[in-house]
Amino acid sequence: MNRALLWIALLSACLLGAGGLYAWHKAIPYEEVVDRGPSPEARANPYLAAEHFLRQQGVVVAHANGLERLAELPAKGHSLLLLGERSNMTPRQVEQLLGWAKAGGHLLLVAEALWDEETGTSGDLLLDRLTVRQTLSDTFDEPAPPRKKTRPDLTKLYVDNETAPAYFSFDTDFNLTDPKHLAQFSANSAKSSHLMQLDLGQGRVTVITDSDLWKTADIGKHDNAWLLWYLSQGTDVTLLFNSDTDDLFTLLLRYFPQALVTLIALVALGLWQAGMRHGPVQAPAPKARRQLQEHLKASADFLLRRSGQGTLLKALQHDILRAARRRHPGFEHLDAPGQRQVLEHLTRQPPHIISQALEPVALKRLSSADFSRQVACLQTLRNAL
Repeated sequence: MNRALLWIALLSACLLGAGGLYAWHKAIPYEEVVDRGPSPEARANPYLAAEHFLRQQGVVVAHANGLERLAELPAKGHSLLLLGERSNMTPRQVEQLLGWAKAGGHLLLVAEALWDEETGTSGDLLLDRLTVRQTLSDTFDEPAPPRKKTRPDLTKLYVDNETAPAYFSFDTDFNLTDPKHLAQFSANSAKSSHLMQLDLGQGRVTVITDSDLWKTADIGKHDNAWLLWYLSQGTDVTLLFNSDTDDLFTLLLRYFPQALVTLIALVALGLWQAGMRHGPVQAPAPKARRQLQEHLKASADFLLRRSGQGTLLKALQHDILRAARRRHPGFEHLDAPGQRQVLEHLTRQPPHIISQALEPVALKRLSSADFSRQVACLQTLRNAL
């Protein structure tokens, strides 16, 4: 028997080995790339690829979320790229930015609003101070020819000592104009201008129509990445994503926390004072008036509200039966008529009083008059015993 099991085990091992060898010769290794989408860092920072590109070119790159960074940012040798929404920018912040640029910094900003001829302003305080205007281009919302694939209208920039221009994918729906002819150079598409650079004091300001060409999805197209390096070459770069102004509460909490705590305490004291009851405080009732009768009445009122009428009536009936057992031994062994006769003899009360007092307690609630009458009958019997 043991020899048969040994042969079976050897045969199974040979079969498994032969099967594994066959599978190993037939198996073909392959690699599979699973696209899990952008990383959380890339989703949070649309210009992450632009930062990596600039660092590869040897540029020092940082990013900020507010204009507080400007207070410690040197002007010379630095570029500040305002790529976030700034509709809440204050005139004081505009002056601070322009002063930083005049001191030798390079300020790059995105034109956010269209020029309104009627009001003579665009609502973009920073853009209006630079006297650069943004309008819709002549090709805005122009339908494409049917059944014809048109080439994209790219923006071109000619650089000194280069024969061929560089091409960028700016949004051609918008156009920049320079009514005072202050721009040192510009980049244009077929019918629009999308980049202008002006000298300002010892520094310079660059205005563009949009910054989507530097976001992760488009920075690798055409010469978009090269333009970002060309505009910021020779400087350290700071990208500002959010230039919204802080609200009053945030500013108070940051710069005047003690004053904010004092203000909250004063408001709380004012509300407490306003909520105080006016007039003299009512003196507590003297202890001499709290007699036993009052306590008994209060206890009865509580039991009536809590337990109902039936509990009080049954308690009085039990007192009467208990007193009758003490006065007449064997009372509890008598039937109902016998008990009534004994109570008539002991209390000298008429039969209808005794019958009314000892009748079973009704489940439904009695009226005030019936309840008072029933209690009076029970008390009369109890007092007579």
